[in-house]
Amino acid sequence: MPPSAAPTPAPAAAAPASPTAADSTLGKAVAYGTQYDPTLLFPLPRQAQRAALGLAGERLPFTGADLWTAYELSWLTPRGRPQVALALLTVPCESPNIVESKSLKLYLNSFTMTCLESADALRAALVQDLSAACGARVGVKLILPEAFDAQPIRELAGVSLDRLDIDCDRYDHPTPDLLGAALDEQPVTETLVSHLLKSNCPVTGQPDWASVQIAYTGPQIDQAGLLRYLVSYRGHSDFHEHCVERIFTDLWTRCQPIRLQVYARYTRRGGLDINPWRSSHPASLPSAVRTARQ
Repeated sequence: MPPSAAPTPAPAAAAPASPTAADSTLGKAVAYGTQYDPTLLFPLPRQAQRAALGLAGERLPFTGADLWTAYELSWLTPRGRPQVALALLTVPCESPNIVESKSLKLYLNSFTMTCLESADALRAALVQDLSAACGARVGVKLILPEAFDAQPIRELAGVSLDRLDIDCDRYDHPTPDLLGAALDEQPVTETLVSHLLKSNCPVTGQPDWASVQIAYTGPQIDQAGLLRYLVSYRGHSDFHEHCVERIFTDLWTRCQPIRLQVYARYTRRGGLDINPWRSSHPASLPSAVRTARQ
């Protein structure tokens, strides 16, 4: 198949009214095209899941972003020579939509036989198409092969909850009544980490594995209860972004911190990892440094 000409970035096609993941290509057999096609992107509204958490309207108790890493990205030069790069995508949590991950994989794959003048032309197409799909400007950074060996691998910093030798027996759904904090004592500032967060894709049932970092100032959170709470997601079905927002909301409500940040690094699937970060206050984005499992 001959390569296509360089694309003119175009907005993604409008999704069906009130689309759901069941309307997308997720969990369905599809042909992988190799010609640039922004209509492959499938937006999913955030609001339905947020309404289930009692987050109605435009005012949210957090700010933040979803940090995506795309590991399978390739295109052609005008002379037909393949190029590769990693892409770091930053989707603001205020965006009305997320992009369904399989549709993003299909979209990225559509550049495979597409000729582009430069990596900058690719970045411009990604910014325009993804921003149109999400309803807010999406940040895009390309990492070219000469910078691959500068990409570090390290774990999330913090005190490990996994050191606790506890019994666990809640696995079917998130159980916020396991959470507790010393509300009558002086506030503390600490950062806690666990590698035991696991949930399931709500469409395919495939497991989603993650490490999670919780940084807060406020009444000291009961660590054993927090670890049991995180383990209770083990049989839960939801998207990465919604799991992190549920964790944030449950901690904010039950433990009454003064400040709170929740950051999860999920293992990749289909050449993509999704890493949501939510903060109660304006703060710098966490570094997009992959963990050993990613």
